[in-house]
Amino acid sequence: MSEKWLVAVDLGGTTTKIAFVNDYGEIIKKWEIVTDKSESGKKIVLNIAKSIDEKLDEMHVSKQQLAGIGMGAPGPVDVEKGIIYEAVNLGWENNYPLKNILEVETGLSAVIDNDANCAALGEMWKGAGNGAKDLVCVTLGTGVGGGVIANGDIVHGTHGAAGEIGHITVVPEHGFQCNCGKQGCLETVASATGVVNLAVKELEQSNMASVLRGQDAFSAKMVFDAAREGDELAAMTVDRLAFYLGLALANLGNALNPDKIVIGGGVSKAGDVLLIPVQKYFQKFAFNSVKHSTLLDLAVLENDAGVIGAAWLVKHKLA
Repeated sequence: MSEKWLVAVDLGGTTTKIAFVNDYGEIIKKWEIVTDKSESGKKIVLNIAKSIDEKLDEMHVSKQQLAGIGMGAPGPVDVEKGIIYEAVNLGWENNYPLKNILEVETGLSAVIDNDANCAALGEMWKGAGNGAKDLVCVTLGTGVGGGVIANGDIVHGTHGAAGEIGHITVVPEHGFQCNCGKQGCLETVASATGVVNLAVKELEQSNMASVLRGQDAFSAKMVFDAAREGDELAAMTVDRLAFYLGLALANLGNALNPDKIVIGGGVSKAGDVLLIPVQKYFQKFAFNSVKHSTLLDLAVLENDAGVIGAAWLVKHKLA
């Protein structure tokens, strides 16, 4: 085999996705392992290296076939030094030298970036971005992440925190408390938990009949499903979510005027019941030339975005 493979890792708090990817961004092999956070996360990189070696043996492929390894990790990253500033959900100490440890354990040249940045790169390269050089990707999941791409590369900022879209303030007064310590962050109203926050607030402030009323617990998916079926209170909840998200995306559009703003993550699986009202508010709040030139779209790569973006890092940063 003459073509080198790109090793790609999407590191999550519960599971870690690993893939061998070819130079065209096509996944050759993908698998998952448990993220072992015991002992302050000391086993995480060791387990990744061991799993890669095991997969190579299983496939009867030499390590010489690998061009390098790219990883998307949660938290702000110093890309040049390969340091994770903070990764509290993994148990690592601050300023964790991930790149060096990854290179020692795998024997491969390594490059790392933030996981949401990698998802944005994946969507740019092989997904909804369709090769766009100016792109914003917003991931709506357990939290809200994001990546900003300008002129075909990620914008990192002075401390690796560019693209923290989830912490744009959209409710300046009396907002929900965010895990970051602030109140009223986009994450508190547009994540999966945020959708439930909004629905609970609507239930408390209204006597309106709803299939959600009286439920011991419900999920964001249940809210979207109810809205799709004509439940008025659920529809009001989705409209309030769309207002906040549309406002934040319009402000991003006004500042950056990208080709596309791509919405991904588990919440985006709601599809048009989410996208259509978000587009309505984006059009309301966006500057005139922005609303006619920046397109909103749903991500298409789903769980593969992170590993494809990590492979892009190997292809473009280790060449």
